[in-house]
Amino acid sequence: MKDCSLMKTVLIIEDDLLVRESIQDWLEIQGFQVLGAENGSLGIQLAQERLPDIILCDVEMPGANGYDVLTELRHNPLTIGIPFIFLTGRDTKTDFRQGMNLGADDYLTKPCDPQELLTAIASRLEKHQAVQTQTQKQLEDLRSSIALSLPHELRTPLTGILSAVETLRVLADSIDRATALEIADAVQISAERLHRLIQNFLLYARLEVSAHTTDITPSSQIITTENPALLIHQTAHQVAEQRRRSLDLQIELQNVAVAFPEPELRKVLQELVDNAFKFSKSGQSVQISSRITAETYHIQITNQGRGMTAEQIANLGAYIQFDRKFYEQQGTGLGLTIAKRLLESYGGKLTIHSLPDQETTVQTTFLRAVESVE
Repeated sequence: MKDCSLMKTVLIIEDDLLVRESIQDWLEIQGFQVLGAENGSLGIQLAQERLPDIILCDVEMPGANGYDVLTELRHNPLTIGIPFIFLTGRDTKTDFRQGMNLGADDYLTKPCDPQELLTAIASRLEKHQAVQTQTQKQLEDLRSSIALSLPHELRTPLTGILSAVETLRVLADSIDRATALEIADAVQISAERLHRLIQNFLLYARLEVSAHTTDITPSSQIITTENPALLIHQTAHQVAEQRRRSLDLQIELQNVAVAFPEPELRKVLQELVDNAFKFSKSGQSVQISSRITAETYHIQITNQGRGMTAEQIANLGAYIQFDRKFYEQQGTGLGLTIAKRLLESYGGKLTIHSLPDQETTVQTTFLRAVESVE
């Protein structure tokens, strides 16, 4: 087992002086820095001031007990992630479950075997370090993806607009109507792309804020789309025409009302259908189908493009792009993330199944609308 004691600080919250000092002496011998608190209130204060690497806490204490301490620390952003081990003289399933439900990492029965305690501390510190390492890697990947994708995505439509304007200036005295309209179309396409990019950034930011506060839609407010099949047809054909891929589109749908707002449903479909065309070639089919269950409505969008590996699917997120050095891949990765967030906001789900270089199927699950009773 790795030595996790180096520079690690342990906070012991225990009202029994003999137990507290016994554990403290043992851990100091093992190379830990140790803080001691004789009650829950002092323990909370020390945890928030000193931010220890791990906390050992008795359950039954006068005043603030162990459950109170854990609840308080889990509601503080500074202490929410600190590993927390309960120490208790009672060994019941109810006590264990209550502690785990509050977010405890482990539960040891007193009197603790010294080696058992050391093993539990080392295990929790190693797990915490692994989580921090993974989180840091994800942040670094996110920074790298933003640095690579955002300047390109902003620069491309702006370059299109500036080039068209410059062409218009050069040809201003000799231009005919057909050429002027062609230049205007180029400006419009680039401007619409830039507008969509900005709107997606704003929507993603709103969804992220909402995910950490309250739901987008109050539970008392039920918004439905009565005819999703029609909306799917309209949206899919519109995207196919924009991509000049109308002949590749295949649609076969069932229809039932869903508990999902129409504007949000249109946005989900726009992003997913656009992705299906974006990551497949002209002549490869994009198939859209649906099925109905007792409580849900499923829409499946399948393309015959290059697909994704299981690792790429697991790492999908905003600003994440794969194999950009091998493919000219336009997009920030926001589309799938926005669709996923919108679905989850209304009780739905998004799943992806893919075979690299063969096909990818994105399945969306919507809750069916509850039929009103007269």
